[in-house]
Amino acid sequence: MRSYYQDAYTTEFTATIVEQVIENGRTAIILDKTYFYPTSGGQPHDTGTLDGAAVLDVSVRESDGTILHWLAINGERTWEVGTAVSASIHWPRRFDHMQQHSGQHILSRAFIQVANAHTISFHLSAESVTIDLDTESLNPAQIRTVEELANQIVWENRPIHIREVTLAEAKQLNLRKLPPTLQDKLRLIDIEDFDLTACGGTHVTRTGAVGLIKITRLEKIRGQVRVVFCCGGRALRDYDSKNETLMEMGTLLTTGHTEFPQTIQRLQDELKEANRTIKKQADTLLTLEAERLLAAGQQLGKLTVVLEVTTEKNPGQLRVLANLITQHPGVVALLGLAGEKSFLLFSRAADSPGDMNALLQETLQSIGGRGGGTAVTAQGGGAPISPEQLHTVFKTIIKKL
Repeated sequence: MRSYYQDAYTTEFTATIVEQVIENGRTAIILDKTYFYPTSGGQPHDTGTLDGAAVLDVSVRESDGTILHWLAINGERTWEVGTAVSASIHWPRRFDHMQQHSGQHILSRAFIQVANAHTISFHLSAESVTIDLDTESLNPAQIRTVEELANQIVWENRPIHIREVTLAEAKQLNLRKLPPTLQDKLRLIDIEDFDLTACGGTHVTRTGAVGLIKITRLEKIRGQVRVVFCCGGRALRDYDSKNETLMEMGTLLTTGHTEFPQTIQRLQDELKEANRTIKKQADTLLTLEAERLLAAGQQLGKLTVVLEVTTEKNPGQLRVLANLITQHPGVVALLGLAGEKSFLLFSRAADSPGDMNALLQETLQSIGGRGGGTAVTAQGGGAPISPEQLHTVFKTIIKKL
């Protein structure tokens, strides 16, 4: 018997063992009655204890709808049929689920009234609570109105009634949603003068116990809108976390939270300007570096070979250098980054001879790594190499030009 249907607030009870189930080395107990909620309808299971043994999971046996209480101990104790056991449900988890689920009912009805957006699915986990709505978009004004309406229902502390009706009776009622079922009896959750829907979950007895409903994020999922929200204790913890972050930001920015947008925008503008200045200076330095390397290049007949082995530059800077150097006619640039992760860049001017990709592939075969390119420019690497080793490699390459 699912006693939580009538009373979601009972957390201590005594029941009789009806059956012990051993499955894949796991032990489950079936009781003649239970207040433990099994995972179903988007709501997770309760946890707790049976005679001190931890109940880690609660599920429904598909064959007959029986509730299975899965225990942490496996085969360490014999559970005799007919024996009475003392059961205890972990109340903080149970009450959290009650707050979130009742809050979801309120929020779902509010979305219908404000935006004619119906709830398609509901998901509750330890990390988040979500509903998916049959609408492609919602605007900020609608979200504010939905939140205000939902919390007004909470503050009015309306009674939440639970009742059973036949399927025929349910079809005559203005239910928010009539689930597909083969059962003749339906359990209804009735938020007085606001929402009426079929549900098998655990709920608070008055809306005031939900505490607060806060929408934290919207996501677009396959042409629908997913609403992420939190209620009660979760909403308080969410506020605490965000308020702590705001206070830390206030200390860092030396301003109040109302001025954060303007302050952050100013800092972003200053950072962009500083980056532009740095880039301009870096480009100037690279231009000077390219000129220095060209002046120090080795002459092989009419061909100028520019070598650069470095441990300080990055691949992007080497690409800029190669581009600057090979703008000059009759030039080949052999540039390399030595260290734990090597990078080689071979490039030539359009009028210079040589197949840079062929040179790179031959080099990578000897030092290791991957890469590729064209006859004009090629890059690759990956294997660790010292500056001395790379200098030796480049000297070998020069002989092949």
